[in-house]
Amino acid sequence: MRRPFTPATKYPHCRRKSERTIRTPLFTCGRPVPHDGMAIHTSPPAWRAPQRPGTAFFMTTWTLADRAAKMNPSAIREILKLTDRPGIISMAGGLPSPLAFPLDEFTQACQSVMQRDGASALQYATSEGFAPLRQAVADFLPWEVDPDQVLITTGSQQALDLIGKVFLDRGSRMLVEKPTYLGALQAFAPQEPIPVGVDSDDDGILVEDFAAKAGTGADKARLAYVLPNFQNPTGRTMAEARRQALVDKARELNIPLIEDNPYGDLWFEQAPALPLAARNPEGVIYLGSFSKVLAPGLRIGFLVAPKSVYNKLLQAKQAADLHTPGFNQRVVSEVIKDGFLDRHVPTIRAMYKRQRDAMLAALEREMAGLDVQWTRPVGGMFLWVRLPKGMDAQKLLPAAVERGTAFVPGAPFYADEPQANTLRLSYVTVSAEQIDKGIAALADAIRSTM
Repeated sequence: MRRPFTPATKYPHCRRKSERTIRTPLFTCGRPVPHDGMAIHTSPPAWRAPQRPGTAFFMTTWTLADRAAKMNPSAIREILKLTDRPGIISMAGGLPSPLAFPLDEFTQACQSVMQRDGASALQYATSEGFAPLRQAVADFLPWEVDPDQVLITTGSQQALDLIGKVFLDRGSRMLVEKPTYLGALQAFAPQEPIPVGVDSDDDGILVEDFAAKAGTGADKARLAYVLPNFQNPTGRTMAEARRQALVDKARELNIPLIEDNPYGDLWFEQAPALPLAARNPEGVIYLGSFSKVLAPGLRIGFLVAPKSVYNKLLQAKQAADLHTPGFNQRVVSEVIKDGFLDRHVPTIRAMYKRQRDAMLAALEREMAGLDVQWTRPVGGMFLWVRLPKGMDAQKLLPAAVERGTAFVPGAPFYADEPQANTLRLSYVTVSAEQIDKGIAALADAIRSTM
């Protein structure tokens, strides 16, 4: 190409696509952009083709909402697209292992639902969710929950979106852990809040920093979002004393806590401490999901909210999608009846524990002498790696991919003050043999950039 793209170029969409590719961590200075399959010279010129009689004009100049300009693709999913190719041992994904999906039970449940419910299983449903499933959720949780406080959502990601719509305005302060789940930052972003990172350590969020950053008056935080159990991305678990202190401080400051617990059932040695919601049901909105213990493709999550705010969340749900697919809800309800999760989840724990152990052993062996640190999760799907000071994980990624492995750089998980020398590893979709090879390749990449 003889000249750079400018805003006046006939192909601004080409320019934007190239810019997005260049900004991904895999493409550093001096690295060629991959072939895109597009060229300025075409025969006949592509930009004239839509103007011919009988064709539609599809290159629009529509005016979009201001918030659309602030929407960005998931940094993780962009990385996964670039690393999802044959030969790459990917420790980047946040996916549960497909080996954990109860395929036979789902097959039987689908047949049972259709035989029992027929056309009603395919009809519109209530916005609150399938009543037997709401009851099952209430019975499963370790504190007294009224089923009328349970809202079935299209994955827990939708629950975050609903909470953002109900609680946040442009410029609203919200508190998050440092680092935090990237998907939550994305879910809240359309409301244009101001996310403020709160310092954390191996025992979870630091309550003193939480209080210091809570704000006052009109600037007081509208909510605080936390993942107490086996956090994504760090894998750490909030200590008992820290949980109670956080609940007490949030109650004192009148700040709603959003407790996200998608990994809480995936403990290895012992169950985690009581949820925050069990300590103050009127001050916490609790989020859960069947994605990690059954299958993510069903998109079945839930929230438990105080009655004072439940109806507003329900109204936001009605406006978003009317209801979560009723057939999927009935299938999940059918699968989990008669205590199936009590039998199924321990098999997932055992599998993930073996893979966690393999990754910890590989890190101990391969990272010796490299000044690399990592967390030791007691459950969940992830661990967090801290590289030597001054090293940039985004710049390390291309070297790792060249050696046949991939990870997620840590910077996108920070609401502010990103720490470039961090990265996330997932151990649940790779075998012990792949873990050994992947960690060895990662260590070699680190040595090559030191």
